[in-house]
Amino acid sequence: MSGNSVKSVRVGIIGGGFMARTHAAAARAAGAHVAAVVSSSPERTRQAAAAFGVDPAESVRQLIEAVDVVHITSPNALHAEHALAALEAGKHVVCEKPLATDPATAAELAAAAEEAGVVATVPFVYRFHPMARQARAHAAAGGLGRLLTVRGTYLQDWMLDPQETNWRVDAAAGGPSRAFGDIGSHLVDLTEFIAGERIVRLNAATSRAFAERDSTAVETEDAAVLTVETASGAVGSLMVSQVNAGRKNALTLELAGTDSSVEFVQERPDELWIGGASSSRILSRDAAVLAPDAARLCTVPAGHPMGYVDAFAAFARDTYAAIAGDAPDGLPTFDDGARANRLTAAVLDSAASGVWVDTRD
Repeated sequence: MSGNSVKSVRVGIIGGGFMARTHAAAARAAGAHVAAVVSSSPERTRQAAAAFGVDPAESVRQLIEAVDVVHITSPNALHAEHALAALEAGKHVVCEKPLATDPATAAELAAAAEEAGVVATVPFVYRFHPMARQARAHAAAGGLGRLLTVRGTYLQDWMLDPQETNWRVDAAAGGPSRAFGDIGSHLVDLTEFIAGERIVRLNAATSRAFAERDSTAVETEDAAVLTVETASGAVGSLMVSQVNAGRKNALTLELAGTDSSVEFVQERPDELWIGGASSSRILSRDAAVLAPDAARLCTVPAGHPMGYVDAFAAFARDTYAAIAGDAPDGLPTFDDGARANRLTAAVLDSAASGVWVDTRD
């Protein structure tokens, strides 16, 4: 997609918090024009507009009518309403996960996006680290051999303080799952994306660190652990937590096969560990030696660190390229978002029942 084509894309952002700022920065880094923002109140809209240097919209409807692409970063319970309004207006949509607070509504949104014939994506941005793409290329080329085991963790500590709370703790605003719905969705998406196969069944347990936060009863989980089986018969464990002291954004994924293993660590995104029975090595990011799909995501030379904001910008670039008619590999769509909703529901069902749950589409 040419630079001029990207510059013609007008972006509107619903929301005014951290994720809204991240989307605005990514859109600009990708070359698009951030045209308007609307938040939860006129005052918050004015504050966001001033912070982003854009025009405030008077309403969600006005914003949708004024732009080409709607980025949705509102609280989870509003995602479906905002996404459907944009789709019905024929606009392209980027919607934060979860698409909805239940899998049936998420599936309806995926169907609505297909019916509308627009580009509708979900920012599973960890796919866009070059070394995550290199791990995927290694697996796709048969470098792992037959997949045997999967091990993944996504650990944070921002909810460790019993007084810490925000809208995500409220199931009415954030949905029935917090830790898994928020960060577990990233972990399972990256697992399936790199492995190139689905998780077909799982058994899960969840826990709450505190019964109350700031004198309010807690209904959503702080941690979840899963035993999983993939389509080829590999087994594994996945763990997510928002109460692991000292862990800020520790996403780690290892796939092990009969020929080799790979490990991607999000906090060390310029490296990929490749393990062998006789020797192991660290592959550093260098476009000259990476698979083509990994190399294309390298926007700075080797030795110049790339990270989360670069991955987010790459996601935005590929979304806008798809709008222009290109077909970039690995772009996460509303179908992927609906899949994440189904897996989240499966985790909650298994945790409640104690039995294995089938997760095939």
